[in-house]
Amino acid sequence: MTSELWIKLLVLFVVVAMGWTAGRTRLLGGGDTVRVLSNLAFYLFTPALLFRATARIDFATMPWGTLLAFFGPAVVWMLVVYAVNKRNARLEPAAPAVRAISASFGNTVQLGLPFVAALYGDPGLSIHVAIISLHALTLMSLATLLVELDIARAAHHAGQGAALMTTLAQTARSTLIHPVILPVMAGLIWNLLGLPIWPLLDAGLQMLGSAVVPMCLVLIGLSLAHYGIKGAVNIALLLTVGKMLCLPLLVLAVGHWLLGESGVPLAVIVLGAALPVGSNALLFAQRYQAQEAQATAAIVISTLAFVVMAPAWLTVLAWLG
Repeated sequence: MTSELWIKLLVLFVVVAMGWTAGRTRLLGGGDTVRVLSNLAFYLFTPALLFRATARIDFATMPWGTLLAFFGPAVVWMLVVYAVNKRNARLEPAAPAVRAISASFGNTVQLGLPFVAALYGDPGLSIHVAIISLHALTLMSLATLLVELDIARAAHHAGQGAALMTTLAQTARSTLIHPVILPVMAGLIWNLLGLPIWPLLDAGLQMLGSAVVPMCLVLIGLSLAHYGIKGAVNIALLLTVGKMLCLPLLVLAVGHWLLGESGVPLAVIVLGAALPVGSNALLFAQRYQAQEAQATAAIVISTLAFVVMAPAWLTVLAWLG
């Protein structure tokens, strides 16, 4: 990897370490602080980022074939991980969806952008930006639907839920007003209506959205200090293998041998699939108070593993030509 990428990786770990130090020294308080900051990121900063990104998508220039080669396998893999974990009756209702998003949602911004830009320049960057624009819309929306259905189903089986139709209506409502789904849907409607984003609104959204990355990195450190990783390493290792080996293999197989992708487009989607677990997985886990230690450990372990996995996948792509 280039020196620029090494520096980017180092910066990520430095900011995470600062969050961990703040957590260990209780500089920001105890566990309630982690929850408050997580809610701030999930309910304010992330919706601003998602609305602005979705409202600005240029659908006319999207490389739909290449995007299908990335998101098709990603959705399938996410559903496979979800289905496997659903078989474990000991898990809390939200756990299968949290593990599924952890095994499929990558760090496309902090690591993906500089990585692709350094290797493939503007041709690769245009494809990667298209992936980013649909990343949360596709994967987070699906995870939200799955977890809301599971929570409603668990409440119904426990005798705490309403009738089936009422449960379905409540699930649909919870999904639509979710802090990920709502800004994405609002952004899509804004986009399709051809409405401009007023400069004042755009500046405000951009300011709020720019806080997502540093806030999430600090939260990873705080979560490490608060939850620890004891008892979470085995699951985190499995999620890392799934995210950085199984998913890119599936994207490679579908993209190259089924859909005929090659060259820069193939490289970008395979490397995008091989990126470490994204910090949104932790926000999702904290939103539903499930698998927080596992999600935190998976983010840290997979980011460390990227030092080895990135050159490995570059070698495979070079061999394919």
